[in-house]
Amino acid sequence: MSHPALAAFPVVVELDVAWGDMDSYGHVNNVVYFRYFESARIAYLDRIGWMEAKPASGIGPIMASTEARYRKPLAFPDHIWIGARLRDQQEDRITLEHAIASEKWNSIATTGNVVVVSFDYQQGRKVPIPEAIGTAIAALEARK
Repeated sequence: MSHPALAAFPVVVELDVAWGDMDSYGHVNNVVYFRYFESARIAYLDRIGWMEAKPASGIGPIMASTEARYRKPLAFPDHIWIGARLRDQQEDRITLEHAIASEKWNSIATTGNVVVVSFDYQQGRKVPIPEAIGTAIAALEARK
């Protein structure tokens, strides 16, 4: 089950906020939100087969940048849903949009974006997104 605010996201991961996620101010530390994004991003990359394809081809995803906008503070105890969806696709990169919905707030608590570049790990340079991955992205996004 997902949060209604994330209905347009083809990949949603559910987590409970852990006590250890909080800082001395009694809310989730800003760094932890990026781990939440990471959980949804990796699930997205798994769904399109990019994680599985990397060992054979040497071409895989690498994060280029990330950002977050904190709208409401998260704290223990809470149950959250983290969504991932395509925001933009270019020849050698995708931008994923993330949103974190909170059970406690019953709304979106955080939004963000992550740029993921197609990277040839053997040659150490960016390359075009493999055709099979681009096709998988289109298929996944069409299901929302």
